Amino acid sequence: MSDGDYDYLIKFLALGDSGVGKTSFLYQYTDGKFNSKFITTVGIDFREKRVVYKSSGPDGISGRGQRIHIQLWDTAGQERFRSLTTAFFRDAMGFLLLFDLTNEQSFLNVRNWMSQLQVHAYCENPDIVLCGNKCDLEEQRVVNEKEAQELAEKYGIPYFETSAALGQNIGQTVEVLLDLVMKRMERCVDKSWIPDSTLRSNGHSATENIATEANPEKGKCSC
Repeated sequence: MSDGDYDYLIKFLALGDSGVGKTSFLYQYTDGKFNSKFITTVGIDFREKRVVYKSSGPDGISGRGQRIHIQLWDTAGQERFRSLTTAFFRDAMGFLLLFDLTNEQSFLNVRNWMSQLQVHAYCENPDIVLCGNKCDLEEQRVVNEKEAQELAEKYGIPYFETSAALGQNIGQTVEVLLDLVMKRMERCVDKSWIPDSTLRSNGHSATENIATEANPEKGKCSC
């Protein structure tokens, strides 16, 4: 696909404490590589990937493939960058919330990140996938799968155990998040909650493709 040859521009935001592996996760997804050298993200960075999404109807038959341009925004986990990163929350369509299976504090802080999302995201229940990263470091693991799964169920979000080093469940995690976002878009009659830059068709803006009604509470999801 050429630069403007896509149907949707979808922005995902990777969140979590510093050192949980957000940058490595995204690099593994976009490039299929792992960099063992730890470099702290300063502020905001992003990666991109093109995919074809096919939705399944009630009869299980896949529809026409949608050409998706995914922007994956990588955020700094340190507290001093929090005001900067939260500014990007409202413009994102979905969130990858990561914690480190070998770091209990990063798991405990998931609740804080969820609170931040409920305040700053496009609606109170945005599409989120929880990721327990570094599942390859089994001997150093301190967070068990059951308690992580229970936390995800409490918030009503999917949970995956991932390894940025081995590539385990990386692609599946992003695919599930994309499916959640695309299904939400299909359900929403009023698409005023969708950022203007999201919908594209050969370079044309959303307003040229979808008629939306005026919404006095702009920015809130009507789903």
